[in-house]
Amino acid sequence: MSVNRELVSTVRRELAARADPSKAPQMQAYLKTEMPCLGVTVPLQREIAAQAAAAFPLESFDDWRDTVLELRRGAEQREELGCAGFLAGQRRYRAFQTREALPVYEELIVQGAWWDLVDEIATHRLGPLLLAYPAEMRRKMLAWSRDESLWKRRSSIICQVTLKKKTDLELLYACIEPNLGDRDFFIRKAIGWALRSYVYTDPDEVVRYVHLNESRLSPLSRREALKNLTS
Repeated sequence: MSVNRELVSTVRRELAARADPSKAPQMQAYLKTEMPCLGVTVPLQREIAAQAAAAFPLESFDDWRDTVLELRRGAEQREELGCAGFLAGQRRYRAFQTREALPVYEELIVQGAWWDLVDEIATHRLGPLLLAYPAEMRRKMLAWSRDESLWKRRSSIICQVTLKKKTDLELLYACIEPNLGDRDFFIRKAIGWALRSYVYTDPDEVVRYVHLNESRLSPLSRREALKNLTS
């Protein structure tokens, strides 16, 4: 293990220092989590993670991986999970965003198991990995699209929402396909979001796909896919 314990301790100390007990119950209810919340907002979580990363540099991939996972695995407060994700994505760790990072992100996604923790990683970490390692990541996302974990399936669908013209449309459709009949809200929302994000690149293609699959797409997915189209 190459855990930077000073960094981890600093994150936990700063979270405790910025706790807002008046916000904690509402936050816990909103996130539908049994894990206790401190009431620390997402912008503050980002700030805490960035400041800790700057104060305690992680010099190797092993340091980065082990420190991120220590923060997640030892978490007792919900905000620690958020900080683990934000820590992982710091720009100063750009060199560590390689294929070896995928198991870290897989753990954060599966164990996070809620949209606020999953979507940050799926949209901002998996997408760049797909561009850097297209063949390998394509295989992984296709496998994830059929995984028993709905959060891995959601991630496979939304991982390209920021890629615009670089979107692998064939992959997007292939990841949507096994999930078209899923009744879960987060899967249906993900399908609509992924299609909607491509509207700005090729609206005609999105309209074509939605019309072709109108009977298979849920009303939620159809509505989300088309809501940003201009008349």
